[in-house]
Formats: sequence, C-alpha cells, structure tokens
Amino acid sequence: MAQLIQSEQLNRQKEKTTYYLKLAKLRLNAIPEQINCSAARNFTKQQLSTLLEGHYLEQGENILLTGDTGYGKSYLACALGYQACLMGMKTAYLSMNRFIEKITLSKLDGTYIRLLNHFERQSLIIIDDFGLQPMQQDTKLALLQILEERHGKRSTIITSQLPISAWYNYINEPTVADAIMDRLTANAHKIELKGESLRRKK
Repeated sequence: MAQLIQSEQLNRQKEKTTYYLKLAKLRLNAIPEQINCSAARNFTKQQLSTLLEGHYLEQGENILLTGDTGYGKSYLACALGYQACLMGMKTAYLSMNRFIEKITLSKLDGTYIRLLNHFERQSLIIIDDFGLQPMQQDTKLALLQILEERHGKRSTIITSQLPISAWYNYINEPTVADAIMDRLTANAHKIELKGESLRRKK
C-alpha cells in the first residue's frame, strides 16, 4: 500500500511539473546539469548549487544576469526556470519583445488588469534580453507596477547584454528609472557571465 501511495504521489508530481513547464513556455530546453561553471565564466558550481536550492524564490529575491551575446545568459535563466517548475513554482518566460507586445495588446483589448494579475501570481518571471528594444512610457510604467507588486514576495530573473550600470540610461526617465532600479537591484543576485562565446565555441 505504501508503495502504491508513493507511486501515485510521484506520478502526480510529474504531471504537475509537466503542466508548469508547459505554462512557463521556456525558450530553451535547458537543465542545470548542462550549465558550464568555471572561473573563466565568472560563475562557479557553488553559485549554481546555491541558486538551485531555491532560497531566492522563498525570499522573493531577483537574479540579474549580464554578459555579451552568446555567453549563456538565456540558457542559465531557462535552467533556473526549469528547476523552479520542478519545485512546484509557477514560472513565466518572456523575451523583452514579447513582454512589450503583451503590455501593448492588453492596453488595446482591455485585459491589462488581468495580465498584471497573471504576472503577480507567478513565483518566477523571466524577462530575457532586457535592453534590446526601446520601451515606451506604457511599458515602463507596467514594468514598474509589476515589480512593485512582486517586490520582496516573488522573484524575477532579468538577462541583458547591457551592464547593470547602463540600465538607468536605457530606461531613460529619471523618476521611473530610479523606482525600477530600486526594486530590481535590492537583494538581487548579480551575475556577470564572462569568457568565450558558447555559440562561437559550438
């Protein structure tokens, strides 16, 4: 009987994980075991192990991943998203372009509040390629509102080719930039990936 109960629990957990991964829509099929950790990359196995434990999710802390193109930022973000789903955490992945599209369309079709509520329910949001596309005022204010509602309660992973010091100028509006950066960087894990381009290496 105990074995049957355990088998049923494992099956339900597997189904739940599969469902969460489907909802997350991670761009890359990334798993933590395939993350390249080394001093040359400025990212160690100890750092990865700490993040995989998921304490940052429990504490509502953010992860800010920066580095040149091809350095594996998106892969690492998706691997952390995969791990979050395994832990039963609702996760949502969006490229910056897709994030901007969703905000714009929700404003047009009257679903903006519903979209904000959806983001608020996610334990983890991944915004990939932050800084590649200019943000309009509506997008800046939406990002600020999302971060405000999640601050200290839910986690956000941001990947960007821009160094964090350049994000203020990218937002390009002092008052809003101050507010966004304050909520993003407070209690955040800042990881700057370095080394050789993984795409070029392949």
